[in-house]
Amino acid sequence: MTGPKKSLSDLSIDQNWTLFLDRDGVINEKIDNNYVGNWKQFQFRDGALEMIKKLSSLTGRTVIVTNQRGIGRGLMTEDDLACIHDNMKLAISNSGGNIDGIYHCPHIIEDNCKCRKPQTGLALKAQDDFPQINFQKSLMIGDSISDMEFAKRLGMTKVLIANNFPIPNNDLIDYYFSDLRMLTRNIT
Repeated sequence: MTGPKKSLSDLSIDQNWTLFLDRDGVINEKIDNNYVGNWKQFQFRDGALEMIKKLSSLTGRTVIVTNQRGIGRGLMTEDDLACIHDNMKLAISNSGGNIDGIYHCPHIIEDNCKCRKPQTGLALKAQDDFPQINFQKSLMIGDSISDMEFAKRLGMTKVLIANNFPIPNNDLIDYYFSDLRMLTRNIT
């Protein structure tokens, strides 16, 4: 195994590509041992707005795929999540970025649903809404091995954002960056 590459410049990212983003840990800060249950708890990660602006201008579509089991656990409602996502999309738009769709799984792990990542249901829903999505011309940016497995199952380019060293040396990771600013610097 050769390990993750360090630069995205070898990809010919254009309007035929789709950007898939995980939410918690990529776009916003995770809350340790809890869930972002309302807009007041939502905090953009450093560099997230800049990264989304840059990548969403290069790709044809930008979608968010996110597991939100806080709903299944009764800690928040679908309305709570819709409020968070409406405010998030507005802030992204005001910063020059674009989100075309948001797909979430509200189920708990024990439900064994087909939409909870690493299962592929969320991506297939996005492809139903945007038939031009070609998974081989898709970039998945996530902060977990589950996100990378999701992307691998679909044939996407896999980008891990994590500040943990050392990183796993396996085929689940195509590109690795310690933070969003480093990722943004490595985009063509």
